[in-house]
Amino acid sequence: MMRVLIVDDSKFMRLTLKNILRRNEIKIVGEAESDREAVEKYKKLKPDLVIMDIVMPVQSGLKAVGEICKLNHDAKIIMVSAMGQEAIMEESMKLGAKAFVVKPVKQEELLDVISKVMEE
Repeated sequence: MMRVLIVDDSKFMRLTLKNILRRNEIKIVGEAESDREAVEKYKKLKPDLVIMDIVMPVQSGLKAVGEICKLNHDAKIIMVSAMGQEAIMEESMKLGAKAFVVKPVKQEELLDVISKVMEE
């Protein structure tokens, strides 16, 4: 069973993502509210996939992507953000993210992206 770490400063968004994943029998191994917490939980939990928001307190999710990818070059990270800007998408991919999903997240789209990322 796939193991996922959800990273978003919004409790509502974490709950939304958890509901989508659980309905589709995907195991959530942890949650984080900040970039620092995301990196620490990634080290500890070693999830198969990270779903991460870009805009968070302290620093952006982009910093966490860079740090996680330094720990594991093959890390599978999907970025999620309401900001569908080209520059941010390109930057997240340069840092190692595998895909980008724009909020509001649609279940079908998220599941399609997860499937494609996990097949790589």
